Amino acid sequence: MLYIPAIAGQAIEPFSQLMETSYIGRLGALELGSASVSVNVFNSISKLFNIPILSVATSFVAEDLSKYEIENFASKGSSNGKPFHGVAERKQLSSVSTALLLAVGIGIFEALALSLGSRLLLSMMGISSDSPMCGPAQQFLSLRALGALAVVVSLVLQGVFCGFKDTKTPILCLGIGNLLAVFLLPVLMYSFGLGITGAALSVVMSQYIVTFMIPWYLNKIAVLLPPKLASLQFGGYIKSGGFLLARTLIILTTMTLGTSMAARQGPLAMAAHQICIQVWLVVSLLVDAPGASTQALTASYLSKGDYKNVKEITNFVLKIGLFTGVFLSRILGVSFNSLATLFTKDVEVLAIVSTGVLFVSASQPFTTLAYVFDGLHYGVSYSAYVARALIVVGAISSAFLLYAPSIIGLQGVWWGLTLFMGLRVVTGYYRNALCWRAQCFIIHDIRLV
Repeated sequence: MLYIPAIAGQAIEPFSQLMETSYIGRLGALELGSASVSVNVFNSISKLFNIPILSVATSFVAEDLSKYEIENFASKGSSNGKPFHGVAERKQLSSVSTALLLAVGIGIFEALALSLGSRLLLSMMGISSDSPMCGPAQQFLSLRALGALAVVVSLVLQGVFCGFKDTKTPILCLGIGNLLAVFLLPVLMYSFGLGITGAALSVVMSQYIVTFMIPWYLNKIAVLLPPKLASLQFGGYIKSGGFLLARTLIILTTMTLGTSMAARQGPLAMAAHQICIQVWLVVSLLVDAPGASTQALTASYLSKGDYKNVKEITNFVLKIGLFTGVFLSRILGVSFNSLATLFTKDVEVLAIVSTGVLFVSASQPFTTLAYVFDGLHYGVSYSAYVARALIVVGAISSAFLLYAPSIIGLQGVWWGLTLFMGLRVVTGYYRNALCWRAQCFIIHDIRLV
């Protein structure tokens, strides 16, 4: 039952991003291209640290919660042969406090890096100072940097709730915040005439609404601050997050390289690329829900020594992932050209977008299985293998991205990203098959890296 709320939660924010892209697209290809580059820079920097701490927080909280419940049950014992049911109390878990403090520190760092280094970051994306996209892109990125702290804190606390096996509460918070963004977008952009500046401000305001709501709900079930600093798990988070940081860095580097190569094709190509990549990312976030839920479940069952359920979950989620990927591929293949008209009416941009239908649709099975394999591997602490495998996968895909666009244009970018996801599935399948053959899923203390 974790999957359905998780999918709904993953769909809310991407829907808001699609609305933002749609509204900006109506301003023109230049505005859409400028905002696209800025959004990619923001996502690359913010997710570089967000994804590792999110994944680590989910596993650590799930493991701590299982240990807490076992210890609490043992201390209270049973009554008349039946388990003791006490009054619900706020749980003191050091993993929760550590995740919150790390999120605040990382969020402040990201805000400063994005604000002060906006010009440098844009130049690394291929936007020169004489490009017509330079000015609007830098302004948009500087404003979005104000929301970096909110993004980190809200994302990490969503991981904490997932560790508590609660995917419904974050949906409520995300729903309110993103509905506010959808409401503010046309008001600030068109009614107040702020253009893409209004778009950036709308998103930042909604992000802080979410950030204030999630800790308020979390405070009802857990103690947010530790009784003493010595109880914090900074060492564990850093050790476990190191490999995940490397994994995230490789993924972002490859995706950023793809965006950079698309930007070198000109504003029209960049606008078309943004439409394709936004739809692709939205669907990717939807299919990430089973992987995230699987991570929490496998970490919880492993901490209890329930290896049979780990096997059953693995089989189930892989079947669901494959079915979902094929289903989405068929849907997008039929409807993508019609969806593209929601983002822009520019005939030239739409013509370029039509060439990306195969990329968006055919890559879905690979994308779905790649996320599912990641969730399985994080749940059983195979992050070292994931990072090392991605080094090889990223190197091959990046080499393709560097040379293919100069030969076949924007399609070279899309084929390179499809290759990247396909190779991730190959490495994931290899590890999973090896684990089943070696029976390492039923031996908790063995970690093949």
